[in-house]
Amino acid sequence: MPDADDKKAILYNLILDAKRADAVALLDDAIEVDGFDGAISGLLDPVLRTIGERWSLDSISLAQAYVAGKVAEDMLVRLDSSTRSTPPAAHRGIAVLGNAEDDYHALGRRMVATFLRLGGWKVHDLGNDVLSKAFIDVALEEGASVIGVSAMMLTNARNILKIREELDARCLSGRIALAVGGAVFALRPGLVAEVGGDGTALSAVDAPALFDRLAAQKLLTASPMPR
Repeated sequence: MPDADDKKAILYNLILDAKRADAVALLDDAIEVDGFDGAISGLLDPVLRTIGERWSLDSISLAQAYVAGKVAEDMLVRLDSSTRSTPPAAHRGIAVLGNAEDDYHALGRRMVATFLRLGGWKVHDLGNDVLSKAFIDVALEEGASVIGVSAMMLTNARNILKIREELDARCLSGRIALAVGGAVFALRPGLVAEVGGDGTALSAVDAPALFDRLAAQKLLTASPMPR
């Protein structure tokens, strides 16, 4: 029986060989054994991170990255279907998500949004290529305690600094936390601080715990927030 590392290698090669059905079947087997959280955090997410890292280094093709995205989407559909009858988790907070300016790699953000909702967070997903002002305007309108920003490439990740500068300019850095994520943050751990992030999660499964922690650190005061 293949061990965890063998399964990751098998899934990785199935994706690179465009064997989508076989990749999904392997993940279905993992779900039977480990549940959705285990299959995603222990198998799918590490493989996606590897693919994301190699995509950022131009080591894999657009077609291979596309297959990886479709496999992950298949899992998100299954996850959504399996949880529709599950009672919602206790409300944890409000989050605003989006991809950084000029970033269009939506998959990681969508996975984070799914797990945040399962964890009790109300999520406002702004999509791709979101300007710093839009993140903050929506966070203020919705009373969000955390902004989550995704970026795959280094050049796009550096645009996150504009959000930190906007938060500072509006005196909101002590009230709204800034979570960051994407393949480039795994490659460059120091990048979180460089772009002004308050924290990152290594996987979508870990995102709710990160958002819970950041929200606890950035408790909103009773006074109205400046606009």
